[in-house]
This record gives sequence, structure tokens and C-alpha cells, in this order.
Amino acid sequence: MAYLLSVTLLWAFSFSLIGVYLAGQVDAWFSVFIRIAFATLIFLPFLKIKKIDKRVALKIMLIGAVQLGMMYIFYYHSFLYLSVPEVLLFTVMTPIYVTLLNDALDKCFNPRFFAVALIAVCGAVAIRYESITSDFLFGLLLVQGANLCFALGQVAYSRLMSDSKIEHKTVFGWFFVGALCVATVCYALFGDANKLPTTSTQWGILLYLGTIASGLGYFAWNKGATKVNVGTLAIMNNLLIPAGILVNLVIWNKEADLFRLTIGAVIILGALLINHYLNKKTAVTVSH
Repeated sequence: MAYLLSVTLLWAFSFSLIGVYLAGQVDAWFSVFIRIAFATLIFLPFLKIKKIDKRVALKIMLIGAVQLGMMYIFYYHSFLYLSVPEVLLFTVMTPIYVTLLNDALDKCFNPRFFAVALIAVCGAVAIRYESITSDFLFGLLLVQGANLCFALGQVAYSRLMSDSKIEHKTVFGWFFVGALCVATVCYALFGDANKLPTTSTQWGILLYLGTIASGLGYFAWNKGATKVNVGTLAIMNNLLIPAGILVNLVIWNKEADLFRLTIGAVIILGALLINHYLNKKTAVTVSH
């Protein structure tokens, strides 16, 4: 839980940094490529190539290719069509994707996890914004693509590593290698060399996003995902929404409805408390 909360606070700044300083100014394909490249460099020294099963390495690479590589492609381009608050708002479906994917893999339906995820979605939807752009539909589809990739990666990594005795940092480099393969191909095919970063601020933000937000952030988030149940993981995905909007409001003075923001945050936190209560109740029942 501590891992997920820490990363939520860390990522709350990423949305605004991308929306304010990079979107429309720096080629999105390059931003994705260089951010993942920086993250990869952080974990390469920890890789123990000879001590890991090649099949496990390949699975982690595939997870990274989807959760980070494909997700960033959808995510970065969504900022060309949506404002920062809109991008945040449209991530509300991620908890539903997390619970449904997990249930699909288990070939069952867990109403408790789905219910708490749905409550969290209601909290995020309570944070409404007007003046949706004319590119709303396309932007919405881009964000949903990112949400689905992010949810799939979380579920897959959690299921792969939850019962594993492998030390996470010794294999997580493969996660970024997989993502880098996707990002390199996409930049080579679609990148615009005329829209590279031109200021030290842009380079500094990309360095921060790559090493801290992506490198340390995804490591901590995925490790945290192996330590909580699906209900908690689903809710934590939506706690990022009010946190990100609050940062955007306070630092960059964007307009936001504080009343709705507060209501949404309370509902999401309420869902988290309900989930913890149900977990304790289940544990007591089992022990008896």
C-alpha cells in the first residue's frame, strides 16, 4: 500500500509536466522513446541475465511492451486533443479494466472487487469538467487505449511475480527493455526529428520523467501491485485523478471545481476504506 501511495503522489505531477511543457512542443514519439530509454539505463546494472529463466524474462519484456511502451503511445498523444484535467478524468475506467481482466484470467466474477472499483469510478466521475473540446471522442479513445494497456500490465505483472521469490530489481530491467523495443520502432517509423527538445527545461523534465517517474515509479507501482488485492489496486488507480488535478490547480492555476473535486476524492477514499473493511471481515471469518 505504501508503494502505491508514494507513486500516486509522484505521478500526480507527471500529467501537468507533460501537458504544460511537452505536449505540442516536443515530438510525442521522441518523448516516449527518450523517457523509456532513461528508465532502462537505471535498471540495466541490476540485471542478472544468467540467473533468470529466459521465459520469465520474455514475459516481463512483453508486460513492459504493453504496460509502458503501448500505453505511453496512447497516453502522450491524448494530450494533443485533451486538457490535463480531461486526460485525468478519462482514466476512470482503469479500475474496471483491472478487475475484469483479473476475473477473466481466473474465469470467474468477483462482485466485491467489481463493486469497490465501481464506487471508485463514481468518485472520479463526480469530478466533472465543462468545455470538452471538439476532439473529445478521439481523445477519449486514446486514453482508454492507455488505460487498457496499463491495466493489463498491472494484472499480468502481479500474477507473474506475486508468488515468485525473484528479487524485483534484478529482473525489472527486462520490463523497460520490452517497452524500449516498442518505443524505438515507433520513433523510427513516425518520429519528427524537427520537434526535438529545444530548452533545458524540456530536457530536464524528460530526464525527471524517465529516471524518477518512469524508472523508480513503475518499479515501485508494480512491486506494490504484488502486495495488495485486486480491489485495492483498482482503487489506487483512481486516487491519482484528484491528486493530479489538485497539483494542476495549485501549481499551474488551472480552473477546477473544488467542490466536485472534494466530493470525488471522498468517494474514492470511501471505496478504499470499504475494501479494507471487507478484507478484515473476510480474514476474521476465515480464521474462525
